Amino acid sequence: MTTGPVHALINARLLDPATGTDTSGGLLIKNGTILDWGSHITADALPGGASVEDCGGHCLAPGLVDAHAYLCEPGKEHRETMATAGLAAAAGGVTTINAFAATEPVIDDPAIVEMVMRRAKNTCAVNVCITGALTKGLQGEEMAEIGLLSEAGVVAVSDGQFAIESINLMRRALAYASMFDLPIIVHAEDPALAAGGVITGGRTATFMGLKSIPSCAEAILVERDIRLVKMTGARWHAAHLSTRDALDTMRRAKNDGLKVTAGTAPHYHALNDLELGEYRTFARVSPPLREEEERLAVIEAIKDGTIDVISSQHLPQSADSKRVPFAQAKPGVIGLETMLPVSLRLYHNGDVDLLRLLHTMTVAPADLLGLEAGRLKKGADADIILFDTERPWQVDGDLLKSKSKNTAFDGHLLQGRVLKTFVRGTPVFEL
Repeated sequence: MTTGPVHALINARLLDPATGTDTSGGLLIKNGTILDWGSHITADALPGGASVEDCGGHCLAPGLVDAHAYLCEPGKEHRETMATAGLAAAAGGVTTINAFAATEPVIDDPAIVEMVMRRAKNTCAVNVCITGALTKGLQGEEMAEIGLLSEAGVVAVSDGQFAIESINLMRRALAYASMFDLPIIVHAEDPALAAGGVITGGRTATFMGLKSIPSCAEAILVERDIRLVKMTGARWHAAHLSTRDALDTMRRAKNDGLKVTAGTAPHYHALNDLELGEYRTFARVSPPLREEEERLAVIEAIKDGTIDVISSQHLPQSADSKRVPFAQAKPGVIGLETMLPVSLRLYHNGDVDLLRLLHTMTVAPADLLGLEAGRLKKGADADIILFDTERPWQVDGDLLKSKSKNTAFDGHLLQGRVLKTFVRGTPVFEL
């Protein structure tokens, strides 16, 4: 085995949520892996011949693991490609993306899994893992070959934006997935209650004259599936919870010892339905942005651990699908580049401490997906980020690196930005 030079990152605020570490120190990279890290790594205690990079006291942490993103390749490259998604991820400090199955063809077959993995390895600047389809063609009618998908290397199964309407199909899927210890990731929204709705129920919906989705649509599906989890013992993850009732149900399920986890996205803790007041289609998401009291409930759930994971819910849409009347606009926002900066609002507002916040975007999603990522560990790949919690900037959608520009945060002032991203010890982004 050849040995390369040592690269030393010194004078950093080391943050490792997996071990609860928050200290001054440094990190050594050799041959793409972490040689050592800790408070003992200082300028006057380095291996001979090491190249040195002073971090200026900024935060050095594990690269983020984004548990929920749509990369659109193959088949929808006009919206995003592996290459453009990789650039956006690197700029946002994301070193591992979990790509969902809504591609053309749908990732419901082992051969397609292999093809997508090969493309990602050849063209994406960051690591990519894959969530396979739960049902064939994402049609919600016939279960995909979960066992074969597991053998092909998927880390989870899901129908993405589509909730499973058939309770019997979900029961069988949970039972079968449990045989392979694969988590099922769900869109928690009762399809019948949500049908035709484009905005959350409440005063804003009435004012705008739009068909609404009652917030109970989320809690009803969560209640249903948790009863099935209790029956089957399966692993189940709600991808983007946004309501108090659903979060209360999750608390009870966790207290009962069920293998359930919850996620949310930055737009659910940072925005409410008032963001839609001028028919802003770029803020149309599914589930919809909620009223303020629900947003505060999401923050409380992040704080107390009911919500395990914050993911970008990165869903690129073309300009043509957004620049239409609100009810006709496709839901979804891009989020790889803004996930960390937007979420740092929780830290700056005093809602969540920095280690807890990073936990939701590093070790927690890595554990959900069974990945050796999201932690500072000797011998592990040097997937790390350097970021400044204080750096102010204004989001300009046109300057974001994603191919599509449908950000809900266009024009927003943010505090905190990634300065540098390493994947296997190689810099893939520098501000």
